[in-house]
Amino acid sequence: MDKTYDPQKTEGEIYELWEKGGCFTPRIPSRQAPKKKPFTILLPLPNANDPIHMGHVLFTVEDIMIRYHRMLGEPTLWLPGADHAGIETQFVFEKELAKSGKSRFDFDRQTLYQMIVNFVEKNKNINRDQLKRMGFSLDWTRYHYSLEPEIVEKVLETFRKLHANGFVYRAGRVVNYCTHCGTAFSDLEIRYQEQEDSLYYLDYGIIKIATTRPETIFADTAVAVNPKDKRYQKLVGQKAIIPLVNREIPIITDELVEKDFGTGALKITPAHDSTDFEIGQKHHLQSPSVIDIFSGRMVYENIVPEKYQGLSPKKARDLVVTDLEADGKLLKTEPLTHSVGHCYRCGAVIEPLIMPQWYVKTKPLAAPALKAVREGKTKIIPKKRFEKMYFDWLENIQDWNISRQIVWGPRIPVWYKVNKNEQKIWVVFLTKNKEIKQGPIRQHFEAGFTLDEITQGIQRVYVPLYESEKNQPEIFVGKERPKKGQWIQETDTFDTWFLSGQWPLTALGYPDSPDFKYFYPTSVLDTLWDILFFWVGRMMMFGLHLAKDVPFKVIHIHARVVDEKGQKMSKSKFNVINPIEMVEKYGADALRIASVFGVAPGSDIFISEDKIRAMRNFANKVWNASRFILDHQSPTKNSSKTKHSDDKWILAETRKVVKQVTSHLNHYRFDLAADNIYQFFWHTFCDQYLEMTKKRRDEAQETLLEVLAISLKLLHPFMPFLTEQIWQLGKNQKFFSKEALIISPWPKI
Repeated sequence: MDKTYDPQKTEGEIYELWEKGGCFTPRIPSRQAPKKKPFTILLPLPNANDPIHMGHVLFTVEDIMIRYHRMLGEPTLWLPGADHAGIETQFVFEKELAKSGKSRFDFDRQTLYQMIVNFVEKNKNINRDQLKRMGFSLDWTRYHYSLEPEIVEKVLETFRKLHANGFVYRAGRVVNYCTHCGTAFSDLEIRYQEQEDSLYYLDYGIIKIATTRPETIFADTAVAVNPKDKRYQKLVGQKAIIPLVNREIPIITDELVEKDFGTGALKITPAHDSTDFEIGQKHHLQSPSVIDIFSGRMVYENIVPEKYQGLSPKKARDLVVTDLEADGKLLKTEPLTHSVGHCYRCGAVIEPLIMPQWYVKTKPLAAPALKAVREGKTKIIPKKRFEKMYFDWLENIQDWNISRQIVWGPRIPVWYKVNKNEQKIWVVFLTKNKEIKQGPIRQHFEAGFTLDEITQGIQRVYVPLYESEKNQPEIFVGKERPKKGQWIQETDTFDTWFLSGQWPLTALGYPDSPDFKYFYPTSVLDTLWDILFFWVGRMMMFGLHLAKDVPFKVIHIHARVVDEKGQKMSKSKFNVINPIEMVEKYGADALRIASVFGVAPGSDIFISEDKIRAMRNFANKVWNASRFILDHQSPTKNSSKTKHSDDKWILAETRKVVKQVTSHLNHYRFDLAADNIYQFFWHTFCDQYLEMTKKRRDEAQETLLEVLAISLKLLHPFMPFLTEQIWQLGKNQKFFSKEALIISPWPKI
């Protein structure tokens, strides 16, 4: 053996040895063979085009479980995959476009989609290669990507089934909308900036309110006060009067109202504020809008006085304030510094507006997911903290908005009938000359454009919601456009979680594949608590609804990586540690064991370079002790048949640590298992027993080999590269089998 262990020299060779040997790929037993129970984990999907970060290092927890159960002799599958990550990927791509002076609005929908496909393909292997560098024993023969045609088709089929069974509907909700760009944006795309504004105190008859948006008073549907605010208890149930139009609206109570802001009375404008929308939904208030979704100007003559119509919200605000003051309804004005959302593309102030979106009814889907955990069909570990979090979310779940106004992702398979609805269906499209056109389809037909030309250049379709069901355009839910009549497809795409929520089903080939029939339900889902809501709960709902069984038997919540101040790591905070740099400097094994050593389940963990360096030192200790034992040339056949008391002692200690490590792994205490084997190898085996054997080296060699072989097996799930390399070098020694360590049997208790 070399004097020092060089991870850079050996790690790639060892991983290639495992892959070529098919060590990561389990085989489904034949019908004639005894039915072995599989152990299965699905990798939480990393973004296809992102390099790994320190959070991904905690996939080590899954690899520990996988390697342990593989050594137990179980058919063990760790299935890898990658997520298209709709909003995040498109946002990153658009930043690249901006460097060349372009934006998404310079391209039709299909062209932009293909550009993002090319962008992702360039970067898709970066993540996969880095996961290999960490030593993760994933079955790459079963790798899947969330936009594979077969997976997308199953996702679309789920939507069609949900719609046919009455679980899907279309309704309005408040979104971040840029009236200048003509599109809604995700929270990721909004730039919040501190700005100076005014807080306007207005006379609403028997009650006084304070607002930053006087131009939206025409869309008010109530005034709300906090139920604990004693100042207004006698006014609840009475009527306030909107100034300038003198329309009566009710005074209601809601706990979302802040008693200490303004007068403590809040005008409720559901169509133009997310909090107001939530209050409006609870109290069944109407949601009239006064800002047009395309022009961004004051509209709706039945609500807005004529003198304000056609004005921008800013100009309308100035004129409304002037008129309020003249009418004696402006009581006072105060300066206000607050955070306001701006469009990342054009810098315009974001307007919260109600837009039609597609929703999934979640209450009937959540009930079986709650029941499954309550009855123990799926267990959450650690139970005490995270089971309550799971219950709280599912018990209070709201219907799920699955619409996203982006290009990157599967398009919702809904078609709107154009015939007789030419005025109701609005579109934004690029002409062959790259001119943007927007407005009702009838307007474009009259200008000489055909439906095919509109469809080829389409950027967005907008179909308003009408109060009467008879006024709604006819829709068709299906894979392809109906052959009879003129139809245009919805341009909204699915929320990323709609795809990833079906991952245990789609990745395993639901419903008929051999993999699905054998490996579903999976054994353990290991993840971070912050996606317990977004991902875990939805996988439970889809699994139980579609496959009639839970998708996993255990939900294990691992630690969260933070910096030394307890803050989550992010590039913007300049507190990120690059895991690949640590691997290159100290080896993958050092980083792996550092990520679990001393880390309680579900806690925060700070992985410092000092800790990684300390674990590199431990790796060197293991290497040097192994070299001391394996390089010894004295024949073991001359050793005494009667065991020395020191040998009996170390073998007893070895049996003890096997029992401890096995128990801790079975109970998901990877921190304690790592500590047990660390303490045993460094202090019990090296510091004590090796010293005891120096005067009877030949006699003790057999025991040294036996304890070393067992120690390497116990260490293997934590430090696979180092232990496999030593195992390969000791193949001709007693207790070292010729098969690879990765598939060697776990020590028996």
